Amino acid sequence: MRIYGVYNIKGGVGKTATAVNLAYLSARDGYRTLVWDLDPQAAATFYFRVKARIKGGGRKMLRGQRELDRLIKGTDFDNLDLLPADFSYRNMDLMLGEAKKPAKQLLRLLRPLSKEFDRIFLDCPPSISLVSENIFRAADALLIPSIPTTLSLRTYEQLLSFLGESKTTHVALMPFFSMVDRRKQLHLDIIEQMPSHHAEVLSSYIPSASDVELMGVHRAPLGSFAPGGPSGRAYERLWREVEGRFSRG
Repeated sequence: MRIYGVYNIKGGVGKTATAVNLAYLSARDGYRTLVWDLDPQAAATFYFRVKARIKGGGRKMLRGQRELDRLIKGTDFDNLDLLPADFSYRNMDLMLGEAKKPAKQLLRLLRPLSKEFDRIFLDCPPSISLVSENIFRAADALLIPSIPTTLSLRTYEQLLSFLGESKTTHVALMPFFSMVDRRKQLHLDIIEQMPSHHAEVLSSYIPSASDVELMGVHRAPLGSFAPGGPSGRAYERLWREVEGRFSRG
């Protein structure tokens, strides 16, 4: 089982679109795939046409009174399941804080799923919090979409600083650029310059294109209705590069 955390301190950078589209491609490739929508805004849950609710709420789930596999919902796509968001997730920091070893609770919940799933994608809320610390402990890799702007670079440096201070060294970092507008010179300059400072940056990027917005209309991943569009092709390249990082390792 491989766990991908799709994460950024900032919101509005394409985390949910990344989680949904890469999970779809994973399932299409034959991997038994799960998306866990950890964001109380429930965008991934909406895209998969599932009600944003888990029986008993987040507290019972975290306490082990509701096993995860009994809360998982099927989607319209083969090999692809969803653990829905719930509005109670807005208080997940408090819930996690009530447990022993609070930074390892999500990993404790996910471990029993190793026999059921090959790939798990965690669609993460923005911020640095106890929830994000759990994600850093549970994930094998962090997929970090970033818009190529000065503030996004600063945010990435803040994440690196936090991971260093918390001695989180096991997780592979896979930052990549999203919402790229090649008409903007700043975007082009940052895309060219950042790999010289951060060799871990993926070469694949997601363009700023209207086809991603249509996911909300179709309530489906791009691969199911526009695989040949600019973003559909870009996510395909990104998926190949992400999986290839592990193959080379």
